[in-house]
Amino acid sequence: MKLALHRFDLPTRHPFTISRGTTTVQTTLIVELQQDGVRGYGEAPESAYYGATIDNMTAALQQARARIEDHRLDDPAEFFEAMGAPEPASLLAGSPFARCALDCAAHDLWGKLRGAPVWKLWGLSPDRLPPSSYTIGIDAIETMVAKLEEFPGWPVYKIKLGTADDLQIVERLRRHTDAVFRVDANGAWDVEQTLRNSAALQRLGVELIEQPLAAEDFSGMKRLAQRSALPLMADESCRAESDVDLCAGHFHGINIKLAKCGGLTPARQMIARAGQLGLDVMVGCFTESSVGISAAAQLLPLLDYADLDGALLLAEDVADGVRLQCGHISYPQENGCGIRLL
Repeated sequence: MKLALHRFDLPTRHPFTISRGTTTVQTTLIVELQQDGVRGYGEAPESAYYGATIDNMTAALQQARARIEDHRLDDPAEFFEAMGAPEPASLLAGSPFARCALDCAAHDLWGKLRGAPVWKLWGLSPDRLPPSSYTIGIDAIETMVAKLEEFPGWPVYKIKLGTADDLQIVERLRRHTDAVFRVDANGAWDVEQTLRNSAALQRLGVELIEQPLAAEDFSGMKRLAQRSALPLMADESCRAESDVDLCAGHFHGINIKLAKCGGLTPARQMIARAGQLGLDVMVGCFTESSVGISAAAQLLPLLDYADLDGALLLAEDVADGVRLQCGHISYPQENGCGIRLL
């Protein structure tokens, strides 16, 4: 195979704010793998919270370049394991964001070489796909209402919270739609806030709460899991496969993001383990292009919930792939993950 790396600085449609800060430009790394004249693509966005930068992702992939380019792709799962060996790819083994971009590129390439979509090669059916939410970032309440009205008719909206006006925000948004709401505090609440908010939010038609407490507060989550009026979904508390067992008894479900866990290969393992433990599964995203979203969408037939609107949060995309319209995701005619870089 041949490896190529592409950096993009992607302006957001609007300033995108969560409880930890605001993004106006999302920097992202696109990995390209080429074999037999066919190209596959994967993505990893920068994330200060997770310590993923273009520089350290690039360094990890460059260190592994010889091993990558000596490999002839046949099975993406075998390739993932080979690329995670401690030596000589030691930086890559410790960089889940870089491994994600590489693993997703390998899956896209694999499907294109095999002449079929990845979901089909896995033996899945697209007949029943969960709808994706559209995310409303924190802002002045009137601006949040305007953001909702910019994308009307969605079956589900995810509302970012973590302000002094959280309940007022949801109350105001509820006046403008009967859609299902999900809320995400990104770890900004404490136990008592969550208990109070869960009862009020339940009355406002909220379906679930994502990551109410700080990622490491499992003792608080154990109390909440028994008393919350709404189901609780782990995001920052669930990064890798080893975290799935920790979340059982503390959360009612997990939100898997490919960049957090290292790609499609570990994501499938996490979904299987969550099912064994009776946990619901959501696949989410960062603000990222259709490269990353199209890879994550291959998992849709396995999911309870989806949050795959990342490319819609951008002012302009850099790729074609899956299509998302009013929450409904459709697969393209392309093979692999369906990605075509623009």
